[in-house]
Amino acid sequence: MTNDPQAIVVRAVQPDDYEQWLQLWLAYQDFYQVTLDETTTRTAFSRLLDADEAMACAVAVQGDELVGVVHAVLHRSTWAVADFCYLEDLYVAPTVRGGGTGKLLIEWVQRYAQYHACARLYWHTQQTNKRAQKLYNWIAEDSGCIEYRMAL
Repeated sequence: MTNDPQAIVVRAVQPDDYEQWLQLWLAYQDFYQVTLDETTTRTAFSRLLDADEAMACAVAVQGDELVGVVHAVLHRSTWAVADFCYLEDLYVAPTVRGGGTGKLLIEWVQRYAQYHACARLYWHTQQTNKRAQKLYNWIAEDSGCIEYRMAL
């Protein structure tokens, strides 16, 4: 750890992070123009803290302030014996965007996936999210896949 008070540190989320995590989570939802109900949000946070769940969360911290969040989900695949790791959500506060925080959060998930001996780490983003794509194209390979959804 550095002595720089403005340095960003990435660590696993902790129970006391809820209020600041929530603000980032709501900003992420706003970015994607979705609204999740309180039960879904509280359930997600609880799962992210539960070591028995195949989910994890890291936060980027600057001083005492959370400035970024990432969520990862482990799951089985028909394409490999080992699990896959899906980076489901990534959000960095506008005040620190472009400074490497997103990369630090993705690298945390990469280490998480390696620790769990995953066969693949992957994620996707909206076609319009050009800023994120610039980072993703720099650190990862575009699979060329397009996502489709069907209402249930």
